[in-house]
Amino acid sequence: MAIDIHWIRDNDSLGRFCAEWHQLPYVALDTEFMRVDTFYPIAGLLQVGDGVRAYLIDPLTIDNWQPLAALLENPAVVKVVHACSEDLEVLLRLTGSLPAPLFDTQLAAAYLNLGFSMGYSRLVQEVLGIDLPKGETRSDWLQRPLSDTQISYAAEDALHLAEVFVQLRPKLSDDKYAWVLEDGAELVANLRREIDPYEVYRDAKLAWKLSRAQLTVLRELCAWREIQARARDLPRNRIIREHSLWPLARTQPDNLGALAKIEDMHPRTVRQDGEFLLDLIKRSGSVSPDLWPPAVPEPLPVDAAALLKQMKAIGQAEGERLNIAPELMLRKKTLEALLKSGYPNGPYQLPDSLRGWRRELMGQALLDSLATAGEQP
Repeated sequence: MAIDIHWIRDNDSLGRFCAEWHQLPYVALDTEFMRVDTFYPIAGLLQVGDGVRAYLIDPLTIDNWQPLAALLENPAVVKVVHACSEDLEVLLRLTGSLPAPLFDTQLAAAYLNLGFSMGYSRLVQEVLGIDLPKGETRSDWLQRPLSDTQISYAAEDALHLAEVFVQLRPKLSDDKYAWVLEDGAELVANLRREIDPYEVYRDAKLAWKLSRAQLTVLRELCAWREIQARARDLPRNRIIREHSLWPLARTQPDNLGALAKIEDMHPRTVRQDGEFLLDLIKRSGSVSPDLWPPAVPEPLPVDAAALLKQMKAIGQAEGERLNIAPELMLRKKTLEALLKSGYPNGPYQLPDSLRGWRRELMGQALLDSLATAGEQP
């Protein structure tokens, strides 16, 4: 069946079609982009599906994104996406706005217990019985003209995404539909939270093994790396490789020869930024103790595995009761944060990351489970 494709290549056309989409109950959104040597994704194509047609928006020929931004923010139009974290980055970069309300079909599939973290092709096969071609996923979306197969691939994505939504939506109870939108809002909120470069060090590998003085150096290195990646629009590992950060903070080299010998240190980094890094390490290494960051907590000991398993079982049981994919119930990071709040003897506090319906349905059961475990001899 031939797909009805509409190209949108100028500002006026985008404004006209966005005005029409404002009248719809939902639109399906997808993006194609390139992100090989850049920090930020470069949009190559935007696709919109309304359930009947596929609209292909060329971001290389449009510079007024206000109409699309207004559509993204229209609370009356549900924006349908699939596994959308990078799509959200593309939309935010282009339009300055993020979609709300957001319905992620990957999440919806998990809420219906069709599968967790399902790929788009598999979901389309499962729901619509259609086998999608996979050949264009990694092709060059910035080339012009796009090939016929690229155009067909992009149009099919937009059309079938809308069809998947139409099939999944009636199968969701009111509660589950609200939860899908709630999780979608959480995805959007997470992207809106600008990462503080001076907090990045907390997630660096092996940071917990460093002294507070060494953590000061790690904090400055991680912050500089984050700021430079954004400013130069380069991947973080092109600034300093991940595996170099910890040995840099631990050994604190004071000359270019020692810097070059750091594990996984790229010669380009030494050549371009070596002198600056040596100065940064020297300055941050001489900061007064009252300005050192607090120690990073050690990972949970092996003994805590049984408690994690016990808490995970609460989520699995609730998932079975609600017929939701168990992996969707309680995230491992949330359970670890809960356990770290009071391990080994309590009292424990529910972490901020346990929000909404999960906190309401399982929060008290998790605390009770830990309290009971603490009473056992």
